[in-house]
Order: sequence, then C-alpha cells, then structure tokens
Amino acid sequence: MHCEQSQQSRKGCLYVVAVPIGHYDDMTVRALQILRQVELIVSENPPVTRRLLDHHRLSTPVTSYGPTDIPQKVAVLIDRLKRGAQLALVSDCGSPVVADPGATLVRSAQKHGIPLVALPGPSALTAAVSLAGLSCDHFLFLGQLPTTEQAIRRRLAILPTTNFAVVAFCPTASVLPTLRMVATLAPRRRLVVACDLTLPHEQILIGTAGHLHRQLQETQHPHPQAVTLVISGGKPKKGTGETPDY
Repeated sequence: MHCEQSQQSRKGCLYVVAVPIGHYDDMTVRALQILRQVELIVSENPPVTRRLLDHHRLSTPVTSYGPTDIPQKVAVLIDRLKRGAQLALVSDCGSPVVADPGATLVRSAQKHGIPLVALPGPSALTAAVSLAGLSCDHFLFLGQLPTTEQAIRRRLAILPTTNFAVVAFCPTASVLPTLRMVATLAPRRRLVVACDLTLPHEQILIGTAGHLHRQLQETQHPHPQAVTLVISGGKPKKGTGETPDY
C-alpha cells in the first residue's frame, strides 16, 4: 500500500529510514526529503538524531523511542498514525530494527494496517562485510554481543562448528574479551575488526584473534569504538571443494 493512497483514507504512514553509520553526508536524497516532510521523527537517541538534522538544516520535531516505556510510546505513536500522521522511524545510526528496538513499532503498525515504507541506506553490517574480503555469500549475524565473558562465550559457541562467516556488532567493552574468546574457540580464523566506519579515524584491522588482541593491547587506544566484527568461515566439510578463509 502506498502512502499517497493512505492519505485519502486518513490513515498515516510510517517511514523506516536508514541514517548514516558515521559520516553525516551518507544520507540518500530521498531520506532527506522524507525527514523534511514528516510530522515527527521517532528516534532511538534524539540528541544524536538532532545533530544529524542540524547538519542537514532540518527542523522536524523528534521524539524519543526507547529504551524504556516502549509499549506506552508505541500506543501513542500508533494513535497518531491512525489519525493520519506521517512519521519516520530512525535508529541512532544505520538501518532501523537491525540490533535496535524499532521492531515493536513496526509490528504494531502492521497489526493496525498502517502503511510502511522502507528507505534503505547505510548499515555497518553490510559496510563491514563489503570491506572484509572474506567469503560472505552467506553468513550468520549475531546482533549486538553481550559484555560479560560468560555471555560472550554462549553467543560464540557456534564458531567451532560453522563453515560460514559470522558477523556481530561489538560494544567497546566487549572487544578484547571477544577476541580472547575467538582465540580459544577458533584460533585459526581470519578476523576483520571494522572500527568507526565512514569516519576520518576509521580503522580496519585484519588478522587472527590472538594477533589482533596483542595489537590492540599494545596500542595507545586499545578500545576501538563502533566495532563491527567479521569472522571468517571455518574449514568446510570434506568433499565440498571450498577453500577456507584462514
């Protein structure tokens, strides 16, 4: 259903809009047009969104979505949509609903028959995969890694048995524990640690988990920011004819 049709029936539209993962100018022309025309922008992190809007000289109002009271906020937003409002859902960076709380609002809009329009754009997931140089015809996305070593071990327990690439967002506090865990579970795998993608201080680190752990410990800045981790696939099953990435 198109939003132009919905306006005639007084039912609004929810635009799901991808925003830059770092560099403010990585916005599509269409995304800027939509963020300019909607009545309200629904943001995971309003201060971050406001800085992006200020950069592009947009004055659209912004409201908070999450991390608390999400059901109540969704109810208010759905009521506005049902009365004909056009809203835009954004993440603090990248594509909404990918490792952020936007899915609740999207599901509720679907349930109430609200038209949805996706405006695709930047994603740290696809950006890191494109730079990794690994075989990523198929891969497993683990979302945002936890911060405790026990929880990281549970999330990465699949590594020894996988023959495909694994991708995850890695909080700063989890980088070194994650590298230690990968060094234990899959010491020969090739890793790409993509830090602060699209920003002037972007870093792409490549090597085994043990090598990268030592490298980060020896630098003056051992805790990179905004990290996306890509881990190569393991040794394929005998007879597949595929070449492992390590």
